[in-house]
Amino acid sequence: MIDPNLVATQPDLVRASLRRRGATDATLGNVEALVSVIARRRAAQTERDERLAIRNRLSPEIGGLMKAGRREEAEGLKVQVRTASDRAAELDALIEGLQAEESTLILYLPNQVHADTPDGDDEHGNVVVRTWGADSRQMTGRTHDDLAEALGLYDPGRAAKLSGSRFYVLRGALAKMERALASFFCDMAEGHGYTEVLVPYMVTAECMVGTGQLPKFEEDLFKLTVELAGQPAYLVPTAEVPVTNLHRDEVLEDEVLPIRYFAFTPCFRSEAGSAGRDTRGLIRQHQFHKVELVWITRPEEGAAALESLTHHAEAVLERLGLPYQTVARCAGDVGNGGAKGYDLEVWLPGQSAYREISSCTWFTDYQSRRLKLRFKRDGDKKTTLCHTLNGSGLAVGRTLVAVIENYQQADGSILVPEALVPYMGGVTRIG
Repeated sequence: MIDPNLVATQPDLVRASLRRRGATDATLGNVEALVSVIARRRAAQTERDERLAIRNRLSPEIGGLMKAGRREEAEGLKVQVRTASDRAAELDALIEGLQAEESTLILYLPNQVHADTPDGDDEHGNVVVRTWGADSRQMTGRTHDDLAEALGLYDPGRAAKLSGSRFYVLRGALAKMERALASFFCDMAEGHGYTEVLVPYMVTAECMVGTGQLPKFEEDLFKLTVELAGQPAYLVPTAEVPVTNLHRDEVLEDEVLPIRYFAFTPCFRSEAGSAGRDTRGLIRQHQFHKVELVWITRPEEGAAALESLTHHAEAVLERLGLPYQTVARCAGDVGNGGAKGYDLEVWLPGQSAYREISSCTWFTDYQSRRLKLRFKRDGDKKTTLCHTLNGSGLAVGRTLVAVIENYQQADGSILVPEALVPYMGGVTRIG
């Protein structure tokens, strides 16, 4: 979440960022409501402290007055003490309610957009910053689902029988290639200095709040019917959630930063609002695999970390020989928690279009403030909020799509990228 003090002291700055995002009137109204709530809460706290000070100052005097036989004066002080105490109790209840209201309102406010993030209302406002690979727009061909089904290696009908729409069954060489891609991604991440972690695929609501999926995006999640640790529980939409939460409520030592993790997990998304989009093939599924890269770093290193993270994801596509473009996400597409970010879009000849295969995002201290994730600089008594980043390195299913379409041959077979051949047991062609 953003800094409540920023909202209270510089609401115009917060509103300006929201307008860059194309915020609704309701979201802008939340700023006004939050400013009012914070002001009322602070005023109540000031008055509460004043009342307690009166109580604490007068209470010791009562005993002395009683001993001195000045009963009437003592009784008068008792009334003042009781009145101050009663009012302080009333204010405590008021403050508790205002704090709850403040906590709810601020959880719905997006992060402040970074100054370097380009303006734009949606993905159409994203800016291409570099491209790599062949002259992609000259490459066309059959779609991945047509190719894979013709080879007998993709079975959407049986997947639907098992689980309904937006699931898939792969067999044979393509099932092996999906597993090979995951292993290849993990080895690449390890080679870049990330530490592998194996994390749970089910997490508590507290974890989802910590990384920003809750409360705003609950409709995108798969909620479990049982609780975990006495809380509502969810299937992970991305490894970002459990991995970033690993150090929740911790104060890290300066020398351990930056921390860089990677994790291979299944991901589960309801795809709410995507009706009619990508109904064929493997592009948009309820369940898919991904290798996620996560950074926890110092604030002053966040911008450089984003560039490194993005280059690590790009390196995977280059090793696979897949043409791509890197786009700077605009203010309307950077994501609720993001301050700045890039998308990697791979060329899909079957669609004659670039499609997103990785998103790399710098969250500044938006997540760490929710997570109470801090570090202590050497020689500093105070703690500082960490900055967090994450990115796909890569989405396995979408990479499989890109390999199938970019390496398709005229006879319907698929070449195996050279970098994947060792992971495929020496197989160089499918079909």
